[in-house]
Amino acid sequence: MADNNNHLVIMAGGIGSRFWPMSTPERPKQFVDVMGCGRTLIQLTMDRFEGIIPYENVWIVTSAAYAEMVHEQLPEVPESNILKEPCRRNTAPCVAYVSWRIKSQCPRANIVVSPSDHIVLNQKEFRRVIKSSLLFVSESDAILTLGMQPTRPETGYGYIQADLSTPCVRNREIFRVDQFREKPDLPTAKKYIAQNNFFWNAGIFVWNVNTIVNAFRIYAPSLSDIFESMMSVYGTPREQAVVNERFPQCENISVDYAIMEHAEEIYCFPASFGWSDLGTWGSLLENSERNRYGNALIGNDIRTYDTQNCIVHTTDERRVIVQGLDGYIVAEKDGVLLVCKLENEQQIKNYSE
Repeated sequence: MADNNNHLVIMAGGIGSRFWPMSTPERPKQFVDVMGCGRTLIQLTMDRFEGIIPYENVWIVTSAAYAEMVHEQLPEVPESNILKEPCRRNTAPCVAYVSWRIKSQCPRANIVVSPSDHIVLNQKEFRRVIKSSLLFVSESDAILTLGMQPTRPETGYGYIQADLSTPCVRNREIFRVDQFREKPDLPTAKKYIAQNNFFWNAGIFVWNVNTIVNAFRIYAPSLSDIFESMMSVYGTPREQAVVNERFPQCENISVDYAIMEHAEEIYCFPASFGWSDLGTWGSLLENSERNRYGNALIGNDIRTYDTQNCIVHTTDERRVIVQGLDGYIVAEKDGVLLVCKLENEQQIKNYSE
């Protein structure tokens, strides 16, 4: 049974255009069926919390420009729980806004904060970790972050260094965080992997609403003042107008810099449930089902000959034939076709302009 004090926050305001032409600033990747499974990334995010969080306790923080797409793709979520940011101000203002909004309605809420555009392959283990985490924060003043067990020396993720010498008394799978580390270069990433106490920072946080609100009051008082001052308008017809006025005044800062790197009672739950942030076509290839030639074929009728280690994403086309490629991206959307070497995908943005 879902706990009525448990709330889910899905951050869905990113422009997510790294999968061009499949995703664009007008249709970011969280609203696209990237996996070719019939569900978009934000819908898959919602699906994995089923049975843990009731729909009325799900909150989506997104750009005002994407609010209609959110409602279309997640009709189960009350429209009043779709919070619209009038401008982009990074994750700290996003988290502060929704935290005070939830507090105005549920003063004892336990909250999971999740990105909208990541994937999880082991749903059962994910749910176990989330349930355990929610229980932990309901009984303590801790800020908890999930740390993903690294499988390779990845330079695209930040890392969490945990103190594994002494597990937490309340939950022996949870450990105190020593420090957060920025995205490393390859030699540094290899050093991290050689140790057993470095974990990928997945950007998934769990806390009690009073814990995070108090952390903002201590470590980010300018943000605290803004959202505290709006307590009388949350849930009223005036809310959006006041948010439109005050939100642009917020500092542009991530929750990692504003809170996580300063808080004292901060813990890490090392976990392994097949997580990826799907930041590149290469990561999509790695996390998709591949045939014996190493090809991931996402589309209705794709045929390959003398082709290997490619990702072909052509869901709009009835039949696609690819011959003689090795290590390529082939992607089509809305009449735009991309054929690019995987090793050159960082240049795709230049091609699209």
